[in-house]
Amino acid sequence: MKTFTYSRAESPEAAVAAGGRFIAGGTNLLDLMKLQIETPEKLVDISRLDLARVERRGDGGLTIGALVPNSDLAADPQVIADYPVLSRALLAGASGQLRNKATTGGNLLQRTRCPYFYDTAMACNKRDPGAGCSAMDGFNRNLAVLGTSAECIATNPSDMAVALRALDATIVTLTSDGDKRRIAIGDFYRLPGDTPHIETVLRPGELITHVELPAPPAGAQGYRKVRDRASYAFALVSVAGVVAVADGKIVSAALAFGGLAPMPWRDAAVEAALVGQVPNDAVFAAAADALLAGAKGHGANDFKIPLARRTLIATLRTLTGAVA
Repeated sequence: MKTFTYSRAESPEAAVAAGGRFIAGGTNLLDLMKLQIETPEKLVDISRLDLARVERRGDGGLTIGALVPNSDLAADPQVIADYPVLSRALLAGASGQLRNKATTGGNLLQRTRCPYFYDTAMACNKRDPGAGCSAMDGFNRNLAVLGTSAECIATNPSDMAVALRALDATIVTLTSDGDKRRIAIGDFYRLPGDTPHIETVLRPGELITHVELPAPPAGAQGYRKVRDRASYAFALVSVAGVVAVADGKIVSAALAFGGLAPMPWRDAAVEAALVGQVPNDAVFAAAADALLAGAKGHGANDFKIPLARRTLIATLRTLTGAVA
């Protein structure tokens, strides 16, 4: 690691005023610092701030503190009862030891696991803007087929964020000016374009303080993750879904995808292909067509396109009770 200074914040306001890089669980940042991918000059410890509670709001939704550990959030009775897709997504991520340390805010901000991002001897536009993208013609089996650019095909690694995207979560922040911002999760992440190193809309020094969930949605919820091994592996494809069926037809659908794109992916065309339809494989296939209309493989990850199709159809069968 390179030399850095360390301080501990006593309040969110003091944290943003300190002007450094925030650290709580550190499950991703410390690894990046050891590899000198991240080289902050100042770390501000926010781990003791009063941001580790899950609270019910008057509108029926939940407010989740940015420092709630992933394990605690997955086990929270309110989350299990009303937002099971979130609990299942959290339990599908990492290991029990990491979930005990990883926080809600940190999970939202974890960096890609593209092997070329982690290898400082290789060209990576996300790590070193303008250097090039070694993944384009390299080992790209785990990388993106949607939302990519000529500069980057890295994927977002979060399971939690995929569920939050399906649940229409809002991210609450405190800016360096002391102002509060509320950012819909659909507006939080940025596609790579020609600036893949800029991954979110956060401003310098802005601190995530909470995540807000709306009132529990109607319908069945589920999270399906396809990966190379049963645990401690990132998604090749994942689907977080909330689907309601009434009078034999799909009346609402919210679907988000992981492992396919540089951000938790959601496409209104997929949901539009489902709503108002009788649930069956033909309808599900049309939704998959909408999802993958712009998909592009890069050789080793071509298999993700048919895999995403099968995973979506299997998820929709489960959520709607349709028979294959």
